[in-house]
Amino acid sequence: MKTKHIFSLLCATTLAASLASCKKDFLEITPTDKIAETAVLADSVVFEAFVVNRYIGARLQDKEGDGTDPGFGRGFEYSMWSSITDESIYNNDDNTWLIQRGQLAPENLGMAGTIWPRSYRSIRECNFALNGLDGMKMSDARKARLRAELKFIRAFRYHDLIRNYGGVVLMGDKVYSLSDNLQDDALFQRASLKASIDYAVAQLDEAAAGLPTDNNDSWPLGRATKGAALALKARLLLYAASPLYNVGTWAAAATAAQAVIGMNKYNLYQGGYGNLFLGTDNTELIFARLYTRNAGHTHLEIANGPNGYGGWGGNLPLQNLVDDYRMMDGKPITDPTSTYNPATPYVGRDPRFYATILYNGASYRGGTVDLYVPGGKDSKDGPDNWNTSKTGYNLKKFMNDAYPLQNPWGNAGFQPWYYVRYAEVLLNYAEAANEAYGPDVLPAGATLTARAAVNLVRARAGVNMPAVAAGISQANFRDVVRYERRVELAFEEHRYYDVRRWQIADVTENKPATGIIVTKTGNTYTYTTKVALDGRHFETKHYWLPIPRAEILSSNNKLKQNDNY
Repeated sequence: MKTKHIFSLLCATTLAASLASCKKDFLEITPTDKIAETAVLADSVVFEAFVVNRYIGARLQDKEGDGTDPGFGRGFEYSMWSSITDESIYNNDDNTWLIQRGQLAPENLGMAGTIWPRSYRSIRECNFALNGLDGMKMSDARKARLRAELKFIRAFRYHDLIRNYGGVVLMGDKVYSLSDNLQDDALFQRASLKASIDYAVAQLDEAAAGLPTDNNDSWPLGRATKGAALALKARLLLYAASPLYNVGTWAAAATAAQAVIGMNKYNLYQGGYGNLFLGTDNTELIFARLYTRNAGHTHLEIANGPNGYGGWGGNLPLQNLVDDYRMMDGKPITDPTSTYNPATPYVGRDPRFYATILYNGASYRGGTVDLYVPGGKDSKDGPDNWNTSKTGYNLKKFMNDAYPLQNPWGNAGFQPWYYVRYAEVLLNYAEAANEAYGPDVLPAGATLTARAAVNLVRARAGVNMPAVAAGISQANFRDVVRYERRVELAFEEHRYYDVRRWQIADVTENKPATGIIVTKTGNTYTYTTKVALDGRHFETKHYWLPIPRAEILSSNNKLKQNDNY
């Protein structure tokens, strides 16, 4: 059986284009824009370049990467992963609305359709390099470091598969090709969820043992370190202990997060929450993708900016998220004893709100955002009204106002994408330690209680939310942790997985996608909630993505589809 799917694993490996087409042209023309496998294995410099390029993957959909290849997850794209959650919607769809509306199908996964093929393609590439490593002419120490790096990259791909599909096919170290017996059922056998996580965790342990602790001139920022491997392990074990997975323990997840904390290497950035995402000169960064002038990502400012400034709207924060930001006193806006005033809804909120969301009246690029009607320059009455926000909000997080919004090409798009940062590790630890021991118990070998970890995040400069008081119950602290993840990690690709692993997506993802209409009468503003995207819908089967139909068919239906698809 010959097919061009087979988990997208069986293509010939190349450097420039990652993998060549599976089928040879009948003219047997040798491509001049690709490096053959034999060339990769013949030169240690080329080989290491091949390894470094495994941090990115092949572009499999329109717009992905916007000129550069995608990395892990969605990252900075026109439609971000946030826009298939209750954080935002994408202004011009870009294959996101069908997911919001619960229309996912194996034949059409929208913008989520590349995870399976890209991940397995990358796993094959890592296996190719691991199989060729021993024969390379380089020092044993360098080989050991590259072996650890490849195991980290491969484990990251498995982590992405697991959190989207559940139990996955574990390929081991084998490099499959079309000459293999593809009728072998083992090639299509999905491991259990526990076995899948155990395998990825073991690979991360091996990676951590061989990776350097620090990035330096010989191991530049952007390449994996020991801390990155341990932090990813802690995330996976947190997932494993969560209700949807239920194949691990909270104590193990807490211990894994404590291992990162105990390195005494990472700290929360103190230069302001909003500034954190604009550069890499801080010790909160654990693992990130960096961009250069010749390989920038989507120009965020024009892609997401208000229409009155020439922006395209892009990923539009929902009222669902806005309403969840608490007041500076720590109370939700629904608490009648809070300081919330519906006539001035944006006054006195959690400071992270102002660093994340542009709202009517917000200061912006020397002016204000005017989303009101009639006449607001950023409303439907303003210029380029086809880019008007459907929610009454625009995205501020990640945006660098020093970059040009209009005509930014080549002069913007250099922000790093944070795959893992220390605040996430602290929140992972707080959640796991609370579930295992309670908010105020100091676990054996730990340096923080769950409550102390959250208070560190709340106290960062530029946030300064009130500390969580001693004596809080485990159940109430659970709500605190979930709130902190909601706002601290907003738009960083956590919400989609959090609501699923907590098994609350049937609530959060079935709420209407709402926005706000701001009406100005004289000097008075009134605020009316509206539905920004109709038909939002979630079913139990959506806790996992369907495997693309093409992959099921290429296995001759031996690959088991997720339930109810």
